[in-house]
Amino acid sequence: MTITIAQHSAQPLTVSRLGYGTMRLTGPEIWGEPADRPQALEVLKTAIASGVTFLDTADYYGEDITNRLIAEALHPYPANLVICTKVGATRRPDKSWIPFNTPENLRTSIDNNLRTLKQEQIQLVHLRLIGQGGVPMEEQLGAMFAMQQEGKILHVGLSNVSRAELEAGLKMGGIATVENMYGHGQRTTINLGHGDSQGGEEVLNLCEQHGIPLIPYFSLVNSLPKADNQIAEIAKKHNATEAQINIAWLLHKSPWILPIPGTSSLAHLKENLKAAEIQLSAEDMAYLG
Repeated sequence: MTITIAQHSAQPLTVSRLGYGTMRLTGPEIWGEPADRPQALEVLKTAIASGVTFLDTADYYGEDITNRLIAEALHPYPANLVICTKVGATRRPDKSWIPFNTPENLRTSIDNNLRTLKQEQIQLVHLRLIGQGGVPMEEQLGAMFAMQQEGKILHVGLSNVSRAELEAGLKMGGIATVENMYGHGQRTTINLGHGDSQGGEEVLNLCEQHGIPLIPYFSLVNSLPKADNQIAEIAKKHNATEAQINIAWLLHKSPWILPIPGTSSLAHLKENLKAAEIQLSAEDMAYLG
């Protein structure tokens, strides 16, 4: 089960339909070294050995923790591995999230990602909008496309975008992917404490129209009434965990969704990957909504 990124470009990327998000490999509050570094490295190695060919990371995870773990565990990288990173934000020592999105900031972030990931070109980079910080999106995205022309970036994506922002981005150039918050229990925009997190529901059909994979983050966040009860009932029916049904729902919702469930546990990683084997019926999907 695969999905193609930037399918209409000269250099499309075909990856496993179920990816892996590395954020949970860090310490508490997405900061510092993992509690169990050997297991974190083993999680990455096992994901790749199990057929995962898409990793999601950012240099502000840790800071720089996930990038360094990826390089330590997997470099030199398999030819079919796509590592996607994010720019547009940074962390303060108090662990708060702030915009880092001037053209100069974005260039600094790209160079840092290239260095810590030990790459000459990043295959896919999401420009994450974390409050505009006084910098118009068009200026930020323009800087990304400039670095794409220079060869530092192969494909450009957007993260945490509204439908209007995605439409504006598509007018500027090729948008390869969109990474928004999305899951069975969370489909619309909410505030997680560091600005609005844009939901996936309002952009999904636009992504489908343009053949753009939607990459959901925080897909297990639940804010819909009775969502847990629905998931629990279907999980019992399929002798599966609720997390597995959440992932299976995403895979069945649209062929353009590329889930990236993350975990720091080797056992949970293996459990999550088995979600790709679950076949939800039309009745199951209708019940889940």
